[in-house]
Parts: sequence; C-alpha cells; structure tokens
Amino acid sequence: MSKMRLAIVGAGPAGIYAADLMLKAERDFEVEIDLFEQLPAPYGLVRYGVSPDHPRIKGIITALREVLDSGAIRYFGNVRYGQDITLADLKRHYHAVIFATGAIRDVSLNIPGIDAEGSYGAADFVSWFDGHPDVPRTWPLEAREVGVIGNGNVALDISRMLIKHADDLLPTEIPDNVYAGLKQNPIEELHLFGRRGPKYVKFTPLELRELGEVRDVDMVVDERDFDRDDAYADETLAKNKQVVVMTRIMDKWRAEQQQREAGEVEPSSRRLHLHFWSKPVEVVVEDGRVAGLKIERTAPDGQGGVVDTGEFEIVPMQSLYRAVGYYGSPLDEIPFDDAKGVIPNAQGRVRDLEGEQIPGVYATGWIKRGPVGLIGHTKSDAMETLECLLEDRASWWQPEAPEAGAIPELLHAREVPYTTIEGWHRLDEHELGLGEQAGRTRIKVVSREEMTRVSRGE
Repeated sequence: MSKMRLAIVGAGPAGIYAADLMLKAERDFEVEIDLFEQLPAPYGLVRYGVSPDHPRIKGIITALREVLDSGAIRYFGNVRYGQDITLADLKRHYHAVIFATGAIRDVSLNIPGIDAEGSYGAADFVSWFDGHPDVPRTWPLEAREVGVIGNGNVALDISRMLIKHADDLLPTEIPDNVYAGLKQNPIEELHLFGRRGPKYVKFTPLELRELGEVRDVDMVVDERDFDRDDAYADETLAKNKQVVVMTRIMDKWRAEQQQREAGEVEPSSRRLHLHFWSKPVEVVVEDGRVAGLKIERTAPDGQGGVVDTGEFEIVPMQSLYRAVGYYGSPLDEIPFDDAKGVIPNAQGRVRDLEGEQIPGVYATGWIKRGPVGLIGHTKSDAMETLECLLEDRASWWQPEAPEAGAIPELLHAREVPYTTIEGWHRLDEHELGLGEQAGRTRIKVVSREEMTRVSRGE
C-alpha cells in the first residue's frame, strides 16, 4: 500500500494533535487525513470550554492553527457524525478512523433535590458563556446567592464568570448576548463547596490567584477549615510546591478578611465564600426551586480522605451549579461504557462490549481516557493511539472508494453545508472585525447559521 486515508472525528486539541503526530510519524507510505467536526469552527473545548478571560490558555489555538494551516489536512466542519456521515461511509472511503469527540456533558450528582429549578450543570453554563451555537442564547441569572459544588478548575472558572462584573469581561471575546445577560446578574454572594480541606483542592495556583484578583469581590474563608488536625496533609502535602503557593494565597485572604472585620478595609459589593470540609447531601427545595444547600461537615481520615461528622449546616441560595466532572457522549454504532463515559478501548484500540478489538476503529483524548489531564496528556495520549494504529496495519479497512474527491461529492449530494479551513479563516476575520468595530479584540459569532453563512462566503 502506497497511500493510507485516515478519518479523524473531532477537531479539538485531541483530534488535531493526532493528525499532526500521524503526519510526523515514521512510515513507508503517504497519508491523507480528513478531519470532521460537528461545529462550523474548529478547536473544540479550547474555543467552547475555556473561560473567555483566559487568553493564555486560548493561546493553544495558535499551535493548533499552525497544524490546520499546514495544508496537509482537510477540514470538514459542520458535519455531524452519525447524521451527515456514518460509520459505513467511513469504511467505504478510509482505512481507519480515530474518534476524538471529547466529553462535554456534566456528570450527575446523586443527592435529593439536585433536579430542582435553579440547579444547573457547569458544562451547560460554560457552553452558554462561550457562545456554543447549539445552546439557548439566554441564561437565568436571577439569584443573589449562588452555590457552586466542586474544587477543580472548572468550578473556579464558572465561579469567576458568575461573580465578575460584566464590564470587566469586555476585553475578552464574550458574545454580545452573554455580556447582556451577565450585565443583569444580581449576584452578591457566591459559595464554593469542597468535600476535603484547603490543601487538597484540584485548582492550579494560577487559577486560584486569578480568582482572588477579581475586582470588587471579597474572598471569604472559614477559620474552622484551617485548624483541623490532618497528619496526612502535614506529612504528604506540606512540601508540594503547588500546595505551598496556594496555602500562601489563602493565608493572604485570611489576613485581608481580618482587616475587613476590624473595619480597616472597606468591604466590596460582592463576596465569594470558600467552604472546605463540606459535603453536599441535599438541595433544599421550596416551591420546586433551589432554596439552599444542606452540607455535612467532614473531617480528615488520616489517609487523604474524609469521614462524616454528623454535623449539618444549610447555606441559603437561589441557584446551584455542579462542577464535579465531565462525561462523554455515545456515538452511533460505536460501543460505549456508560459507567465511565468513554469508548471502551485498550491503548486507543476500540473494543466491543465483549472485549474484542474492532478493526479500524480507534479513540484518543477524553472520549478515550475520561476528562482528566491537560494538553501534555493529550499529546502523549494521541501518540499511544497512533502507535497502536500503525502496528495494526494488517487489519485496517480496505476502502472501496478511497479517492479524495469522494467525500466532498458525498457531502454535496446530501446537501450538507460543510465548512473548510478557508471558511474558518473567513469567520475568524469576521469575528475580529466585529470586535474592532466595538473597540474590542473579538466578538464571537454564536448562531450556527451565521457561522456557516460567513464561513461559506454566502
């Protein structure tokens, strides 16, 4: 075989890195790669899962764009797998497929009242403020007291977006509808809950520091959370550099809080309360709506975990967000592990529910390993999958119609208004132009129809 055709489904970092690494891999044949994305624009969660006030993280787009702009990969945006193109189509036109569809749903939280009106998943909120084209344009920001469950970076992202004054987000690329919604946000108190103590948080120091730098917001901590006897944390975590930095940040907040309590510093108009050693046990519901969160105070178990204390508290609030993890979505004709929210696989080789390898089908990224790890993990993860794919050369599909022109013809025949990398450049320039007119860097287009129209030059 002199030429291999590879399909990759998903144009986020996982899919783009897999394409790039495949092009750079040692091989004795040519490779043609087609990248399929259900949205009109590429980059996945870097565009639709990162807070708009994180320009450093969004700098990843520069590296991803270089890969797409290399001319060695074809990009087909606005193409839905299972609807516009099927597994049978892929088998007919390619030697193999890699699924890199990520994880965009919220993990559920099994406590009473969690489905009450005013209770939301973090992923849905992130999709809204990032201008995802397939979610509603409005968000019910009506609560003066808000709760967020979780001690990871997503919890901090949504907390920051909820508590921040809308005008402070104007330097970012937030869509106009998001700015308008946040401008009306009446929030005064935000409560952030974690089951374990301050030294166990999953935040990064950068995220934590940024949270404390939000204008006109006081950081409020409970001194009870810092005086627990925790030998495990003292022995195992005390020398961890990240823990040391975050402890220093929180100590600074504690000192500032003492100054406010002494009347030495004027209070801000909004407050963010951090509740550690606090396990959510029930959402308090009144008239079908969130009215509070019942938490049980926990204590260290000496091994890095917690034990229940039987001490309960209720924190009043009118809305609640859970940021306890993301979860993958099943794909047509592909096995799915409901418990883990991933495609069952061994090192990227997709397996059926009996554990047998499915020839020609591979996975990478969060749909492969679950929603853990950063960009570095994504690259090494893609390399592992590609090594397996190259080893499996003898079991690849034998496509009936591997011609490069077959895919555009197929999509035209099905009247799929697909977008290309040139179309993404048009949309990118259009968004930058909208921002320039308003004195901003960029204003993101939200409507799928408008994104497609601009991309296609219609």
